[in-house]
Amino acid sequence: MKYVLYSLLFLIIALIGYVKINDMNINDIGLKVLGWVKKIKGESVDLTTLETTKTNKVNHTIWTELLQNNVTVAGKVNYEGFIAEQAKLDNYLGLLSANPPGNNWTDAEKMAYWINAYNAFTVKLILDNYPLKSIKDIVDGLPMINSPWDLKFFKIGKTDFDLNTIEHEILRKQFVEPRIHFAINCASFSCPRLRMEAFEANQLEAQLADQANFFINNPNKNNISKQGTKLSKIFSWFESDFNKKSSVKAYLKKYHAAFNEEQELEYLDYNWTLNE
Repeated sequence: MKYVLYSLLFLIIALIGYVKINDMNINDIGLKVLGWVKKIKGESVDLTTLETTKTNKVNHTIWTELLQNNVTVAGKVNYEGFIAEQAKLDNYLGLLSANPPGNNWTDAEKMAYWINAYNAFTVKLILDNYPLKSIKDIVDGLPMINSPWDLKFFKIGKTDFDLNTIEHEILRKQFVEPRIHFAINCASFSCPRLRMEAFEANQLEAQLADQANFFINNPNKNNISKQGTKLSKIFSWFESDFNKKSSVKAYLKKYHAAFNEEQELEYLDYNWTLNE
C-alpha cells in the first residue's frame, strides 16, 4: 500500500512538472490523456507516412467556388446548396485525399491545405447526416474518443483520418500559429465563420489576420467593452497556443484597440447549434 501511494505521488509530481514545462492548462491535460487512451485502444492515426515524398500541390479553386455559392459574409452556411453541388464537393475532397502535403511543400502551403481539409470535410460530415440541429447530434461523446471529430470517415493518402487529428496532431503541433483557431470551422454558431474563400499559401497571412479581426470583433462571439470582457471559450480551451507567441490579452489588444488588458477575463457558453 505504501509503495502504491509513493508511486501515485511520484506520478502526480511528474504530471505537475510536465504541465508547467509545457505551459498546459486543464484542456491540454484532458486532450493529452484522451490522446493516450486513443493510442492504447489503437485508434490514433499513423502520421509517419505523410510528407515523406514529393506530391502534387492541390488547387483550391473548386473549394472557393463552393464557398462563394453557399456561405454568407457572416459565415452562415447553406447546406442544402452544398447538397445540390455534392458532386463538385466530392471532386474537391477527392483531390485532398489523393494529394496529401509532401516534402516539396512550403509550410504555408501545408497549413492552407490542412485548414481547407478540416473545413471541407466538416461540411461533408454535416451533409452525410443532414438535416440535424447540431454537429454533436451525430455523436455526443467524449472528445478525442467518440465524438464527431473522432469519426474516421475520410482518407488522406491511404490513411483513415478524423478531424481531431488534423486539428490537434497536425495544425496545433506542426505550426506555431494560434490564429488557426479563427480559421477552422466546427459547423456551429459559436465557431469562427466559415470563410467565403479557400485559404491560399500566398494570401495566408492576410487571411488569418482578417479571420482574427472578424472573430474578435464579432459581438456574437466575444463581448468586449469597458464594463467587462466575456470571450469565446476558444481562448480558454487553447490558451497555451496563444501563450506560445504572446498571450490571449495581447491578441485581443492587437485586434481590438479598446480592450483593457487590466480586465479579468470571463468566458461565454459555447453554442453548438448548426451554423446555417
